[in-house]
Amino acid sequence: MPKHNNVIPNGHFHKNWQERVKLWFDQAPQKKARRISREKKAKAIFPRPVEGALRPAVRCPTRKYNSRIRLGRGFTLEELKTAGINRHVAKTIGIAVDYRRRNRSEASLAMNAQRLKEYKSKLVLFPRDSKKPKAADSPAELLKEATQHTG
Repeated sequence: MPKHNNVIPNGHFHKNWQERVKLWFDQAPQKKARRISREKKAKAIFPRPVEGALRPAVRCPTRKYNSRIRLGRGFTLEELKTAGINRHVAKTIGIAVDYRRRNRSEASLAMNAQRLKEYKSKLVLFPRDSKKPKAADSPAELLKEATQHTG
């Protein structure tokens, strides 16, 4: 018997511990499978960007990291206005929008507006109805040389 006010040892050990063990012998094949599936996805959606919507370049918070630039959640409404893009149309053409973010400096506003303008210049918008193209759609010359992927 144990001395003093201690728990009496009556350990119920796991009898079938072999069933509860999680092994990781498939780590390398799983890594390869993930890489192959990423490549397959990139080929399937080819002209579109793999990493999703276009996101703004923002500075990290706190003094330690504020020299670093990373991707933010979405562009501000002011950045979209500067680039000449409607905020409702932005979401439909692959641009992330964050209405809560504010521009605290002119430099970041100009940098992200330039990022949007560059994206817009490379973008080819196919009209929904080929007989009646809208003003925002790409010109006919660009549409002829571009290939549209469906699926």
